[in-house]
This record gives sequence, C-alpha cells and structure tokens, in this order.
Amino acid sequence: MGNSRVEILVGVFLICGFLALGWLALRLGEVPWVGASKSYTINAEFTNISGVKSGADVQVAGVVVGKVRQLELNKDRRALVTMQVDRSITIPVDSVASVKSQGIIGDKYIQITLGGDEQPYQPGDTIVDTESAVDLESLISKFAFGQVK
Repeated sequence: MGNSRVEILVGVFLICGFLALGWLALRLGEVPWVGASKSYTINAEFTNISGVKSGADVQVAGVVVGKVRQLELNKDRRALVTMQVDRSITIPVDSVASVKSQGIIGDKYIQITLGGDEQPYQPGDTIVDTESAVDLESLISKFAFGQVK
C-alpha cells in the first residue's frame, strides 16, 4: 500500500514537470496564442545575399534587434530574407536594409538603416530599398585581369 502512494506522487511530479517544460517551450518559441509575441516578421528583397545564413543577426545602429529566419528565392528570382525583429523597433518605410560583414572575412549580417518617414512597415511587409552583398572575389578578379573601369 505504501509503495503505490510513492508511485502516485512520482507520477504527479513527472506530469507537473512535463507540463512546465511544455509551457516553457511554447513561451520561448513565441507561439502567438500563448501570450503576446515580443517580435514580428518583416522581409527584405536583395539581388545578392552571398554569405548570409539563417540565424544571422539583424542590426540597427550596431545593436542586434533580431535574427534572419528564412532565405529563399522569390518569383522574380531575387533573394527574399525573412527576419524576426523585436516588436519595440518600428521600421519607417524609407529605411534601407544592407548586407554587411563583420570585418573582411567575418560573418554576414543584415544592417537596417532607419529612415525618417512617419509611416512604418507593417509585419509581413517587404523592404525593397536594399544594398546587396559586395562580392569581393569578383572585384579582385576584375582588378587582377584589368577589367575595372
């Protein structure tokens, strides 16, 4: 009889632990129906995102405000970058998204230079004013073979 009571207590403890772990996973994963989301998604369209990877930083004035979530080709054969950005950051419609590098051979990230317009991008909108990655290899080969004008 005493043995079954211990088994019931262990079972209740395990169930409570799994429920707490599930709740924590939903909160950290920012599932929209579990509390208010702290971030939103916004897209940017580039001609070249060479070196940018999923999980790369999104920065405003050197401060990390989000992460790159997805990279894909859109119907116009341009690179579409989906970014998860902190909800406290409003991005005016005249802002510019650029592919930047941490040093000469460092990791690539997306830099957003905020504009001055009063109208902000809405979640899910696409930033079309962008500056693509500079391809150092092609620049060096053009210089080496005398094709730079």
